[in-house]
Amino acid sequence: MDHDHGYKLLFSHAEMVADLLRGFVHEDWVRELDFSSLEKVNGHYVSDDLRDRSDDVVWKVRWGREWLYVYLLLEFQSRVDGFMAVRVLTYLGLLYQDLIRAGQLTPAGKLPPVLPLVLYNGGKAWDAAQDIGDLIAQVPGGLERYRPQLRYFLLDEGRLSGSELELRNLAAALFRLENSRAPEDVGRVVAALVDWLKAPEQSSLRRAFTAWLKRVFLPGRMPGVDFENLNELSEVKSMLAERVVEWTRDWKQQGLEEGRQKGHEEGWQEGLQEGRQEGRQEGRQEGRQEGRQEERVELLVRQLGRKFGPLAAQDLERIHQADPETLLRWIDQVLFAATVEEALR
Repeated sequence: MDHDHGYKLLFSHAEMVADLLRGFVHEDWVRELDFSSLEKVNGHYVSDDLRDRSDDVVWKVRWGREWLYVYLLLEFQSRVDGFMAVRVLTYLGLLYQDLIRAGQLTPAGKLPPVLPLVLYNGGKAWDAAQDIGDLIAQVPGGLERYRPQLRYFLLDEGRLSGSELELRNLAAALFRLENSRAPEDVGRVVAALVDWLKAPEQSSLRRAFTAWLKRVFLPGRMPGVDFENLNELSEVKSMLAERVVEWTRDWKQQGLEEGRQKGHEEGWQEGLQEGRQEGRQEGRQEGRQEGRQEERVELLVRQLGRKFGPLAAQDLERIHQADPETLLRWIDQVLFAATVEEALR
């Protein structure tokens, strides 16, 4: 299961879509939605280049007396798509063609409104045009009146505010997991999900979260660990509790060894307070004043190299130019980062 399909599995549940709209689409019309009417649309579209869109996530929901469609475009690219607005326009046209064929129009014979929503979780901030008009050259003399109009709603997970991520909200919990930097952070979110999804009728969504955690999220953070025996969220919660103890012990020992050898390093992994304190004390005895910055650079480069392989020249330049506090923060982020870019965020 890749990240794309994992998210599509999660957002095939009405509870996830309802919390996504309630928690992150801060517009007046959302308050008028009847979330109990959420119904997944079994869309099957083929674009002009014959790419099948049968697995796109499309929902409809009652908005007063009318139906409103929510078209979720789940994007998990390493690069921002500068022409995403064009893709959205294409997909929206395919959806409308399907609705016309099925006769699913408003009582007045019009097409229903659609919210095109792009969910993006890449490391780089999304800077592509959200309005297709911004992608089209303007020609004076009246031609501009024929320019198509379409704007999509963007959710850039990495740029969500802390207050939004702390909501008691299933979508917020998913985004908080994506932004977690330490095993205890993941454990807290999973514990909350176990509590929120304990009802028998929520078993399907529990299984979807469990599948995404063990096949997509956790392997990227803990390479080499076998998660196939985890079948319930409660089991993931227990495993994480045990692993936190092991990680704490392992990183404490590594911190002590580095502290003894270098004498300058002040600890490097979030949550390992005991190891950090002992390493700092021994470091003071052997000469804390000299070389601290160089040692932090060396430690960070070594950790990143062990986890991700040789670093690019621009990454090495960023590390050498960083201030001491930034280096410490990056060192803390290495354990749970899925990419170099995420570690140096």
